[in-house]
Amino acid sequence: MTVNPLTGVLRDCSPFPPIADYAFLSDCETTALVAPSGNVEWFCLPRIDSPSVFAAMLDRDAGGFRLGPADIRVPSARRYLPGTMVLETSWGTATGWIVVRDLLVMGPWHHHDELSHTHRRAPTDYDASHVLLRTVRCVSGEVQVTLDCEPMFGYGRTPAQWSYTDRGYHQGLARAEGESLELRLTTDMRLGFEATRATARTLLKEGDTRFCALTWTVHEPPYTFDEAYDRLVWTAHHWQHWLARGDFPDHPWRSFLERSALTLKGLTFAPSGALVAAATTSLPETPGGDRNWDYRYSWIRDSTFALWGLYTLGFDWEADDFFWFIADVAERGGELQVMYGVDGERVLEERVLDDLTGYENSRPVRVGNDAYSHRQNDVWGAVLDSFYIHTRSRDRLDERIWPVLRRQVEAAIKYWREPDRGIWEVRGEPQHFTSSKIMCWVAVDRGARLARLRLDTSLAARWRRVADEIHADVCANGVSERGVFTQRYGSDALDASLLLIPLVGFLPPTDPRVRDTVLAIADELTVDDLVLRYLPKETDDGLTGEEGTFTICSFWLVSALTEIGEHFRARRLCEKVLSFASPLGLYAEEIDPLSGRQLGNFPQAFTHLALINAVIHIIRAERGRFGGRTWRNPATDPL
Repeated sequence: MTVNPLTGVLRDCSPFPPIADYAFLSDCETTALVAPSGNVEWFCLPRIDSPSVFAAMLDRDAGGFRLGPADIRVPSARRYLPGTMVLETSWGTATGWIVVRDLLVMGPWHHHDELSHTHRRAPTDYDASHVLLRTVRCVSGEVQVTLDCEPMFGYGRTPAQWSYTDRGYHQGLARAEGESLELRLTTDMRLGFEATRATARTLLKEGDTRFCALTWTVHEPPYTFDEAYDRLVWTAHHWQHWLARGDFPDHPWRSFLERSALTLKGLTFAPSGALVAAATTSLPETPGGDRNWDYRYSWIRDSTFALWGLYTLGFDWEADDFFWFIADVAERGGELQVMYGVDGERVLEERVLDDLTGYENSRPVRVGNDAYSHRQNDVWGAVLDSFYIHTRSRDRLDERIWPVLRRQVEAAIKYWREPDRGIWEVRGEPQHFTSSKIMCWVAVDRGARLARLRLDTSLAARWRRVADEIHADVCANGVSERGVFTQRYGSDALDASLLLIPLVGFLPPTDPRVRDTVLAIADELTVDDLVLRYLPKETDDGLTGEEGTFTICSFWLVSALTEIGEHFRARRLCEKVLSFASPLGLYAEEIDPLSGRQLGNFPQAFTHLALINAVIHIIRAERGRFGGRTWRNPATDPL
């Protein structure tokens, strides 16, 4: 049996940390995940959706970057510096204590030689510095510290070749044949190269400090610990100042809202304003199963929930940026897609990486996502609801946007009677999903409201007639004999997406069908109170195996229970779901109700968006107001 030098675990043991134990770093252009061992196990460059340079999360031999004590792999404590995306890990050894801090550096805004293909957001005072920075300080005793950096370019396919620069033993350059990307590792330790690894070892005594910085562009790294510390402080202050712009309630759950807001900001691609679904690809919904997808893209349906959450917490700038990202891709013509690349790319061809073992041998490992080509008829409702929310917050509708919106409403009118693959992107045969019809109604309903705002009364009246027709069709065909909304026409199956009915204002929460649907899902589509998307045995999703409970659906249930007046049950469920947060306050896509283990890609934007809305629903029910901002339901409140 051998020991992996990066992970410190025996190779014939299960070497993968629990998904929830990873820490999340971001500079709003790329992201990194750090294991408790101090190993960076997921890092894609130069963008969040680029090929990885460290991918030990998906294959223990696919590259990693560890900094920590030489003889121990279990930290004493980990936390984010309050209000920041700076990770602090405390290590206690038999001889002393050290503290390691990890961050993706933010710095002053700099000129971009190559602008994004999409319209660049307005420059601000800060920007990504393209530096992964790690500092270590010995706070007592003495500790032997090691650095191991082993990049593997192109999703683990191509090992790095190291060479020294003119800075001698303090800087190494990593290149690989056929790769244009170069990595530069700068440190005040003395580097050595062992085949594909850059290594360093040093004994730190009380008060000693060291740093290392990995850079991948022409931007200068820090060359001394003092320079590194200044950049750390600048970055920490950046995140704290950003968070201070928010409008958070004085409530025991405030910390969950703050960490969710920071996570959503970290999942934003600043050059375009896009919000990606998650930082990872192919983390399994079932370990060892095939439900493994690439989530490093921007789903249009996330837009509605993003705008609800961001506007509610006072982050209007970020909401505006995402709004304009949607406007950019919608304005380009052609039919609106379910999802896009972070720079508005339309083709996200899916392929399998056969060389990677997958997280806990979960194959296939996929990059790209063929769902971009699916027809999902809910997308028009998501877009129109987003623009409606944005317009309501501004009391005006940009003239440039109106032709785009008209096209989306007319598309919903054209296709609403046709089957699709639904909100869950099932890969079986298209069906007449009830939630898709409801979101088509949302598209036409919001379109009619906006047309009325523009004083186009004839168009508003025509669209209102169609909205009423869709509404009647859903109520006639999407309700079972017992008066409960069903997953699809002609079926009695339940589906968690139907929890959106009161949230989008399709029917008032006082309607018996709404109440009965919410309670049926709460009682029949849950495992230990946590909500499943649907029952796989009742749904042709084109896949095998089971899946965990979907955390977004559990938070939706909290909101829906609050809407129908079940406040005690809603609060109890919210407390339970919040208790499953990772040690650092993060959520993946799913929770295994038997073990409490988090599953799926991580961290998951949709989950954190739903958390914000669920918690705000609870607070609204308790107080009605907070922080001077009244929370309103954008689906039901008039302009």
